[in-house]
Amino acid sequence: MMKVQKGDVIKLHYTGRVKETGEVFDTTFEEVAKEAGIYSEKGVYGPVPIAVGAGHVLKGLDERLEGLEVGKKYTLEIPPEKGFGRRDPKLIKTFTLGQFRRQGIYPLPGMPVEIETESGRKLKGKVMTVSGGRVRVDFNHPYAGKHLIYEVEVIEKIEDPIERVKALIELRMPRVDTEKVVIEVGEKDVTVDLSQLVDEVDRNTLVLGEILLESDLKFIGYEEVTFKPGVEELLKPPEEGKPEEGEKKEVVELEEEVSEPLVEEAEGAEEKTEGAKGEAEEMEETPAEKNDEPEESEAEGTEEGPEKKPKRSTKGRKTRRATTRKSNTKKKAKAAEEAGGTEGQDGE
Repeated sequence: MMKVQKGDVIKLHYTGRVKETGEVFDTTFEEVAKEAGIYSEKGVYGPVPIAVGAGHVLKGLDERLEGLEVGKKYTLEIPPEKGFGRRDPKLIKTFTLGQFRRQGIYPLPGMPVEIETESGRKLKGKVMTVSGGRVRVDFNHPYAGKHLIYEVEVIEKIEDPIERVKALIELRMPRVDTEKVVIEVGEKDVTVDLSQLVDEVDRNTLVLGEILLESDLKFIGYEEVTFKPGVEELLKPPEEGKPEEGEKKEVVELEEEVSEPLVEEAEGAEEKTEGAKGEAEEMEETPAEKNDEPEESEAEGTEEGPEKKPKRSTKGRKTRRATTRKSNTKKKAKAAEEAGGTEGQDGE
């Protein structure tokens, strides 16, 4: 079985509980989160990708992952100092009631509050007591001083270089479509191209993601990390009135679509023009030829002598002659038959 080592990129399932109470405070299982009442619609559930030793989980858990076998379930106990820390009395502060009321807060014991200090820093804490115009607030982590129990399973140890980078992108930018990220990996350098995500993902998310991701990639062994576009470019405000690359492409395609029919139409017009010219030339030649013939006839007529009288039509005359001839032929044939019949009788 493969064992996990520092620097490995793995996918991890876990559920964290408070040892003293059994309270579930964190989990990668959606159903467990719903049962424990800590489910969040904005949360991302399923095996979480991490780089072992990079501090992606609590220090105590991170250290205990080394040496675990892939596919095997473990129950690990984490002491307070390697979990959420021990309780610090210095983090319990006292405020006047007026300080809360000026911020529109009316504190009650057990109420979670967020206090803005004079320097503008915001602190999250829990109201301990309200008495005599004084409010005591505990700014220790809710699980500070608690022993923790983690049930863990290493689902996968990722070996492929590109998939390792994708896994860390998924960790830092969980809602990003990694299929749209172009990754080029060398021995000691890596280039991550996020250009296809610029119009889909908030620029601040990309900026923060690149900053964190650069640290992660260097942790797993890459000396040179390049992002496209880089943080500086992402922080630049978009130029007003400047068309995006997609718009430019669309304009070019539109120009091509328009220009091609115009060229074809122009070529067709030229052909029609040439054809019209040819027809015009023929029309110019034809009358000349027709005019030449009568001139020759007139010339010939002048040489031969007086003008000839027009001939009468003989069409009707020929028809009558043909009819008469047919009639005479029939009479002769009939007479011959009668004569032949008489001779036959005499012979008998």
